[in-house]
Amino acid sequence: MLTLPPKVTPRAFERLSEIGAADQGKVLRVAVEGGGCSGFQYEIDLDDAAKDDDLVLTGEGETVVIDSVSLPFLADAVIDFTEELIGARFTIQNPNATSSCGCGTSFSI
Repeated sequence: MLTLPPKVTPRAFERLSEIGAADQGKVLRVAVEGGGCSGFQYEIDLDDAAKDDDLVLTGEGETVVIDSVSLPFLADAVIDFTEELIGARFTIQNPNATSSCGCGTSFSI
């Protein structure tokens, strides 16, 4: 089965541009770590630079990076930015997750 790398929506790249990530020399790092109430959790942070084994996704002058260990967990996922009454945040729509918690930051496979 062919797996595709994650995609980043234009809205997510626009938000990075609004906060001036590239202007500050920052990239958005998306990672998957063990933990959370469902077994795995997303870590989404600004980082100083891409590492040698990162997948680098670019758009609108901004950069999103994913480490090689997290990449299989994020195959075909969509990285987006949403604004809701409860707050604004980067989100992940992950077709590999079989369940997730109510807050959307942890999931199981």
